[in-house]
Amino acid sequence: MNVGCVPSKAMIRATEAVHHANAAASKFAGVEASGAVVDWTQLVRQKDDLVASLRQAKYADLLPAYNNIAYIEGQATLTPDGVEVDGQLISARKVIIATGARPAMPAIPGIIDVPYLTSTTVLELEELPKSLLVLGAGYIGVELAQTLARAGVEVTLVFRSRVLPEAEPEISVALEAYLAEEGVKIASGVSYEAIRQVGGRIDLDVEQAGSPVTLTAESVLITTGRTANVEGLGLDQLGIETTSNGGIKVDDQLRTTRLGFYAAGDVTGRDQFVYMAAYGAKLAAQNALNGDSRTYNNRAMPAVVFSDPQVGSVGLTEAQAQAAGHQVRTSLITLDHVPRAIAARNTRGLIKLVADGQSRKLLGAHILAPEGADSIQTAALAIRCGLTIDDLAETIFPYLTTVEGLKLAAQTFDKDVSKLSCCAG
Repeated sequence: MNVGCVPSKAMIRATEAVHHANAAASKFAGVEASGAVVDWTQLVRQKDDLVASLRQAKYADLLPAYNNIAYIEGQATLTPDGVEVDGQLISARKVIIATGARPAMPAIPGIIDVPYLTSTTVLELEELPKSLLVLGAGYIGVELAQTLARAGVEVTLVFRSRVLPEAEPEISVALEAYLAEEGVKIASGVSYEAIRQVGGRIDLDVEQAGSPVTLTAESVLITTGRTANVEGLGLDQLGIETTSNGGIKVDDQLRTTRLGFYAAGDVTGRDQFVYMAAYGAKLAAQNALNGDSRTYNNRAMPAVVFSDPQVGSVGLTEAQAQAAGHQVRTSLITLDHVPRAIAARNTRGLIKLVADGQSRKLLGAHILAPEGADSIQTAALAIRCGLTIDDLAETIFPYLTTVEGLKLAAQTFDKDVSKLSCCAG
């Protein structure tokens, strides 16, 4: 809320309005419109005001309403008997660690000597650089690269493998093309060699397709991942283990490797979304107080990338379903088969469904669409409730909505939707 979701989405929406104003004339006859970011500083301050108001209303002001919560601010260290804060021992038989995560730095020679930006600090800038290297094409890198390009920055997106490496390959390929169409320069398949500051610019040496290449920009933004905030907690002294990615190791009840100590949220290094942190914290608290009766379940966890088009995913990808031993069937439709997209004159995107070929149960849904974020929850409910692709295909969906594309994609398993009239089954 403070440094991630709310700040970035506020700025994403602002530059999205600019982009769609500029694109309107090419889509709709008789329309003239244009947009531009004329004062980035005002946008940043408006965003800061929003964050501050939400922090006060949804967090600080709520604490006094709970007379059994004591809020203590300070540096904490875990002890066998509880938590020590600035020399004061707070005795507790059960402890939940929820210290979150921060941007991680890649192991590039010279990185510590370069004035790099992170996903936090870049949204604090009141003046934007003219050019920017964005390292990493995960969801944070993609969102910020597109946002800043739409604000007028010359952006180069640099990454090792592909855009959104955990997404379905079809989505990665399509979204990369859309970013390039908007003017984002793409430097894919690189290995990082060195980075340095030269006068007023940043030089990044990479190897690409077997050849050395130097990429140059005024600034560099690091979006290559996040690392858990575990330093100084005293994990080693208590025998609390961490995973290969640095997160605190927990089981399905969110118990750490020390009895009575639990961990939840980004500090565990998995499912790093604010709603999953809230879910995990609730579950950890219930287990700590009620005999470890709750089990963490992310089978129907929706994930959203607020790019444009948006990416919404839930459940298994095709590769994951195959690895899990399913007899996999997939369907894929492009948005030029979805009436909502046709009417809006924005057919960028696709919908891919993954199903078990024997049971016909829906295993995964992956949407790339301008309104994909608001459509994925239908698929999440379908997976949670064990629905089949037939259940989706036979469900009544409202016409001229993006979510109707799920019905069309479900029908595509057995029919050619291009030969169906609107709303036909």
